[in-house]
Amino acid sequence: MDVAITPPVSTADPFSREFFADPFPVHAALRDAGPVVRLAKYEIWAVARYDEVHRVLNDWETFSSARGVGLSDFKKEPPWRLPSLVLETDPPFHDRTRKVLNRVLSPAAMKTLKERFAAAADTMIDELLGRDSFDAVPELSEAFPLAVFPDAIGMPQGHRHNLLPYGNMVFNSFGPRNELFAEAVRDAEPVMAWVRAQSERKNLSDDGFGAQIHAAVATGELTEDEAPMVVRSLLTAGVDTTVSGLGAALFCLSRFPEQFQKLRANPGLARAAFEEAVRFESPVQTFFRTTTRPVEVGGFHIDEGEKVLMFLGAANRDPRKWGRPEDYDIARKTVGHVGFGSGVHACVGQLLARLEGEVVLQALARKVAAIEIVGEPRRRFNNTLRGLASLPLRLHRTQ
Repeated sequence: MDVAITPPVSTADPFSREFFADPFPVHAALRDAGPVVRLAKYEIWAVARYDEVHRVLNDWETFSSARGVGLSDFKKEPPWRLPSLVLETDPPFHDRTRKVLNRVLSPAAMKTLKERFAAAADTMIDELLGRDSFDAVPELSEAFPLAVFPDAIGMPQGHRHNLLPYGNMVFNSFGPRNELFAEAVRDAEPVMAWVRAQSERKNLSDDGFGAQIHAAVATGELTEDEAPMVVRSLLTAGVDTTVSGLGAALFCLSRFPEQFQKLRANPGLARAAFEEAVRFESPVQTFFRTTTRPVEVGGFHIDEGEKVLMFLGAANRDPRKWGRPEDYDIARKTVGHVGFGSGVHACVGQLLARLEGEVVLQALARKVAAIEIVGEPRRRFNNTLRGLASLPLRLHRTQ
């Protein structure tokens, strides 16, 4: 096959506030433009169709994470922070750290947490039902993960709210050094110091995920220097995707009341309702890879050392893959969505996110007759994440 010479070019800025407010027209334009598009503003490549996004995610040998999953190329400039030993490494080094986390966060481990998480969800929903209205972002989608996740890690009680600005810094750092990044890191050092301290063995309980990660030092799977870095990676992976995913699910179920009634009729659809919200809203919108060799994508030649931006949100609404992609449908078979990535670098915290989403939505299905939006929702802008800053809701109690 002859390789095309001139690729389609887009002037869109996927890191602008205008784009964050409404990314869907740009997503559609990029998908329609071709299998690969050149983004003129940043002189990078972009893929927005499902097949190409899925290919890039799953071919780590050609599309490397080790040179950074953001716009910055670690081979050409120093990273803003120490690279993650999980997210920003490739096999075989990546496999060693990922093996530890896969064991710590196994399906069996999630089963041991389910009863405790479900009880916490019931308590939180009962309390919110006692109010006339509340803001579902700080008081549910943020509050629930911050209530249960640090306990599972084995973190001490104080200052857990620091996990939110820490995640905001990390995910903003994957984009350009724009205003959002500058705002996120303005007061970074106290938060970074706190996170580093929480990752040390001496500050973690004996019965949490953090201690289990540190135990891998004794088996030779991790070094003493690596163990706290892996704990720190988990602190990032275990909060932000869950917060944004829960917010997306609450926003969807309140906007589409017929879907919430389906969930009420069958609370067993809670996991599916959360999964469909992740597809529909795609809390993690974009990630980068860097080519390790010359490669052909969709008939176009890409040189070695080029940044490729994957539009996960666009892939999750690609009509070439999904029927009725603009509909939120909790009965949809969402297998294959890329909301948690795909391949060896798929989100390490996805089982936790799914468990937390499931127990919260099950509690809502059992206790709540209707979810009403009682104020104007507001978006929170971030260079990587799509989420809400505010979602005023009223819960109507079942009779």
